[in-house]
Amino acid sequence: MQNIAYAFGDGFAITKRNVIKIVRVPEILFAVLITPLVFVVLFAYVFGSSIEIPGGSYREFLIGGTFALTLVFGAVFTGAGLAEDMQKGIIDRFRSLPMSRSAVVFGRTASDVIYNILSLVVMAGAGLLVGWRINNGIGSALVGFGLLLLFAYAMSWVMAYVGLMVPSPEVVNNASFLVIFPMTFVANTFVPAENLPGPLKTFAEWNPVSAMTQAARELFGNIPPGSPEPAVWPLQNAEIYTLIWIVALIGVFAPLATRQYKRAKTKT
Repeated sequence: MQNIAYAFGDGFAITKRNVIKIVRVPEILFAVLITPLVFVVLFAYVFGSSIEIPGGSYREFLIGGTFALTLVFGAVFTGAGLAEDMQKGIIDRFRSLPMSRSAVVFGRTASDVIYNILSLVVMAGAGLLVGWRINNGIGSALVGFGLLLLFAYAMSWVMAYVGLMVPSPEVVNNASFLVIFPMTFVANTFVPAENLPGPLKTFAEWNPVSAMTQAARELFGNIPPGSPEPAVWPLQNAEIYTLIWIVALIGVFAPLATRQYKRAKTKT
C-alpha cells in the first residue's frame, strides 16, 4: 500500500508539472481551446447546410460526433508530449530520480484529462451557441461527459505508448493522423452510419468512435424522435460497447506504455 501511495504521489507531481506548463507555454492553452471551437463552428455551418437529419436538427446530431472526434485527436497531444520529453532528455532526468517508474506516464495521461475537460467546456459552449441542447436531463448529460472523458483517457494511454516508441513528436503526429483520421471520419460522427456504402458501413458500425458518439447522443437526448433502431449490437448497446473498449485499451496499453518507458532510450 505504501508503494502505491508513493506512486500516486509521484504521478501527481508529474501531473502538476504538466499543468503548470500550460501557464508557461500559453500556445498550448490556445490550441486546446481554439481547435474544438473551430471544429464546432466549421462543421455546424459547412455540413449543417448540406446534410439533413430526418426528424431532427443536424447541429444537435453533430455535437456528439464533434465531442468524440476532438477528444480522440486530442490524445495525440499525450504521445507528442512524451516524445518531446524523450527527445530533450527530460525522461532520463526523471529516471535518475527515486520515483515510481509508472509516475511519468500516469502523470502525462492524467494531466491531459484537464486539457480534455477544457476542450469539452469550450465545445459545449460553442454547441449551445449554434443550436445544440441537452434534452435528457443534467444527470444523463454528466454521465455522457464522463464517458467521453474516460474514452479520451483510454486513447491517451494508446498514444503514450506510441510516443515512447517513435523518434520524435513529428512522427507521432504524422503516424497518428494516418490511423485517427479514418477512425474518426469513417464513423457516425458526421453522417449516420447507415448512409455509408458496403464495407465502410460495417467498419463504421463496429468502430468504437461510432459507439462513443452514439452513446453521447443518447445521453444528451440528441437522437431524433422516430429514428430507426441501430441494426448492430455495438450501436444498440453503445454505452456498454464503449466501456468494453475503455477497459480493454487501458488494460492493454497502460502496462505496455509503462514497460516501454522503462526500456526507451533518449532520442536525438
